[in-house]
Amino acid sequence: MSEPNLTRRQQNAAVDENPAREVSPYELPGSQLRTKYRAARRGLYAPKLAGAPSTTRQAAVLNTALIGQPTGTQGIANGRDQLSHTLIAHDPITAYNARPRLVSSPNTVVAGGVGGGKSSFVKTVCVGRPLLLKYRRAVVFDKKPQGDEGEYAAIARAYGAEPLRFTVDGSSSTRLNLLDPLIVRNAGAAGTYRLLHTIVRIARENARLTDWEEESIRAALTLTLAQFEDARTATMSDVLPFLGRIPDDPKYDDLAPTARDMLHHAGLGVRWTLTGLLDEYAGLLDGETSDTVDLTGKLTSFDISQLPNDGPAVNVVRAIGNEWMMGRLRGERGWATTVVYEEGWDMVDGPTAHLLKSNQKLSRALGLSNVFVFHKGKDIAPDSPGQTVISEAQSIYMFRQDRPEDAAWAVRTFDFEPSTADVLQRLAPGHFVFKYGSQPEVHVQHVRSEWEVELTDTDDAMQISAEDAG
Repeated sequence: MSEPNLTRRQQNAAVDENPAREVSPYELPGSQLRTKYRAARRGLYAPKLAGAPSTTRQAAVLNTALIGQPTGTQGIANGRDQLSHTLIAHDPITAYNARPRLVSSPNTVVAGGVGGGKSSFVKTVCVGRPLLLKYRRAVVFDKKPQGDEGEYAAIARAYGAEPLRFTVDGSSSTRLNLLDPLIVRNAGAAGTYRLLHTIVRIARENARLTDWEEESIRAALTLTLAQFEDARTATMSDVLPFLGRIPDDPKYDDLAPTARDMLHHAGLGVRWTLTGLLDEYAGLLDGETSDTVDLTGKLTSFDISQLPNDGPAVNVVRAIGNEWMMGRLRGERGWATTVVYEEGWDMVDGPTAHLLKSNQKLSRALGLSNVFVFHKGKDIAPDSPGQTVISEAQSIYMFRQDRPEDAAWAVRTFDFEPSTADVLQRLAPGHFVFKYGSQPEVHVQHVRSEWEVELTDTDDAMQISAEDAG
């Protein structure tokens, strides 16, 4: 080893003369080591002992700004922070129940373009991993087909549950009853009316109802519930004969013949709308709720992947299924439930958004965390109630945004740093920008185990096609 007081030029010359010999770190170019006691007393950097050699990677531990973990260790493992390479752990329900609270809402938004990895992330972080915890369960409205069933079918079976399949022909379809006792008891007459009102609007492609039509629905629902109060469970088809009928109620006594006639015709118009809906989806909506619909398992999958995208069936099932679930949760306290709406922009847009907003306070009391999964924020109309539902979410996972306007929407809606817009457009598959509460956003890589990769793979169809082509 050379003497510590050699100049840097002398050290370099010694290395150049014999490059094959082993070189000590003290011989390499760098800061000179001071071991003079007098220099130390004058305030110069002068350690009394010679320092130990190190590397840049080892010395990174001395810079706490670089390695500070953006999140705590409580919650669910989400991935690896790309700056500090430390664990990112977060769970909306855990964060909401923390003291003090880390988020003001347990709702979550997951958005990104096709192929960015958001579906695999949701299956792993929002569904699979939380189910390992005690008193946790998940409900999924599975819209993306994978073969002849939804993409969550394999995960549901892994947890011992068969997906609830909904089909158009009714041959193997699960039924949902709008007037199920769980819905009526939970929502009351007013809430049940809102649900029926929503179904009519969905069937009419979100067209608004007139005051006369709204009153005709209230009247028909009141007559139906009274008629079957002490008999069997009423169904949607039982409402049809009462639509257009003027109840024997004092509040209608002062109606002029013309007004009574308008109310009658408005009710008939709603009747034809619901009749057409029931005729088209007879085995889906007509009848009592199937016995297979329950929340007794850890994972319940409403498989709506085989329903047509161009009709009202998907949104009708989502609306009724959501209200049925709320009724069931109210009678089973003590569980925390994650509800995943895949391709959920149409759940937070239009008439269904009003149902979600009206259930927000109740959902928090019941330990409910909604996860809305969609491609881009521009899918939601600017004046839609869905914008409020989205902006209130406190756990944000943004995968790659392909267009500048979509990245700008995310920055504006979730208060990201302006420079994040460029990051969002360059994210690799499996990478996302994460933010919770008022914390700054971080760039994260989603990491899965081999078992999770196998269970959450959504590219089976593409792989089969490639094998066939070969």
